[in-house]
Amino acid sequence: EIRSRLVNRQAELVLDMSDYLDGEENLKKYEDAITQASKLAEKDGLWAVPSGVSELAATTPNEISEPANAASVRWDLYKELGYPEIGTLEDLLPVLKDMQELAKKEEPDKDIYAFSLFSDWDGDLMHNGAALSALYGYDPQGFTLLNINTGETQSIIDADSFYVRGLKFLFDANQMGLVDPESTTQNFDTVSAKYTNGQLVYSMWPWLGTGYYNTQEHMDAGKGFQSAVIGDASYLCWGLSPDGQMGTGIMVGSQTEDPQRMMDFVDWLYSPEGVRAGGSDTSTVSGPEGLTWEVKDGQPQFTELGKKVFIEKDSNAAVPEEWGGGSYMDGVSAINYGAIGNKDVDSETGIPYNYAMWDSYKEMTETALSKDWSEHFNTQESPIDYFQQLGKICVIPGTAWATPEYTTEISAVKEQCKQTIIDYSWRMVFAEDEDEFNSLLGEMQEISNGLGYEDVLKVDQENAAKRFEMFQEARAD
Repeated sequence: EIRSRLVNRQAELVLDMSDYLDGEENLKKYEDAITQASKLAEKDGLWAVPSGVSELAATTPNEISEPANAASVRWDLYKELGYPEIGTLEDLLPVLKDMQELAKKEEPDKDIYAFSLFSDWDGDLMHNGAALSALYGYDPQGFTLLNINTGETQSIIDADSFYVRGLKFLFDANQMGLVDPESTTQNFDTVSAKYTNGQLVYSMWPWLGTGYYNTQEHMDAGKGFQSAVIGDASYLCWGLSPDGQMGTGIMVGSQTEDPQRMMDFVDWLYSPEGVRAGGSDTSTVSGPEGLTWEVKDGQPQFTELGKKVFIEKDSNAAVPEEWGGGSYMDGVSAINYGAIGNKDVDSETGIPYNYAMWDSYKEMTETALSKDWSEHFNTQESPIDYFQQLGKICVIPGTAWATPEYTTEISAVKEQCKQTIIDYSWRMVFAEDEDEFNSLLGEMQEISNGLGYEDVLKVDQENAAKRFEMFQEARAD
């Protein structure tokens, strides 16, 4: 993160950019963001250029099509059931059970489940259990859950917290045979392969199911994952960042032989040409104008190469000799750096840098699956825009928040507590019955409190309150 890397300025390893910004017109547009990021150095000067700087409001969802969090289901099976209404999180379980049975009938040789869990993302909590709270507008802040809309905080180990509700939901799912029994021994890579193999009918995050199962072949056949509506839910999304994202940024080394030339290069990365050329092979940045796209009748359109690269996903697509030849993938930027926000547009042309926002892309990628989703909800909007119209999107405003460091004593207590919480959380999901679930919950609470859990919780609640204040300020802008 920028904060941790800026400690290097204490060893005089990072350059103060203050004397090198004159004439850098692209960086000048983001000077406020550079100033905010540089404050993390706790020393006068300009030390870092943050990534993901947006000229759009902090309350604008970062996602293009699907929310970051939503009830993503195998839509073809959901359709076969007659699109049953889902009023609450718990109402989802019988629907998933019926979907599982349909899938087993279609592919009896496969082990099919709704949930396949993994532990390699566990941090302060059991990640898969905490993820369910994002369907209702909660975001973990250490040992608290922060309601992004109201500022309410919950202690995660309280019996009525949404974290415990998530664990109970997964316990109930396991009792119904909906949880993959290999969940306790596998990692994310194993789970993603199961999505590819069609062994799962629910996705914790829309990008997971769509990314690994929604191949062109599946979607043309009307199969694939799409987001459904939970009646009382509020799907959590991340907002764009006018001050940039504090997790990643660019700094210049103090021993650079030609600092001005380096600053010129950084400035180019933030230019329209640099933004379009700086994306990775997995981003949806459009690439150079004239190579992968061109403007026709005032609208961006893919060239033949652009269609091969971005629509057909042809990894061997060749670049014309006048552009240097070779394969397009060999020429993709190895920096893999998102200088500006995901939804920002070229201010001179009004054309989004992200080709997934173009009408031409939407028209070319419409499938039987997406068409059925649109017809069911009677909308031409993308899922995230449609859910926002329904009032079912909760946006975390993009702010320059950086979590304060714990004291050494609090860090030590937290480490002991989180090990207990994660261990007991997994045991609760796979408990034999409800009595054991409740017994394990009581043990988790008793042990955690005995270790000093309340001391850590107090710090986390204070940090959550400060973070919410920043959200309110961003909403008022």
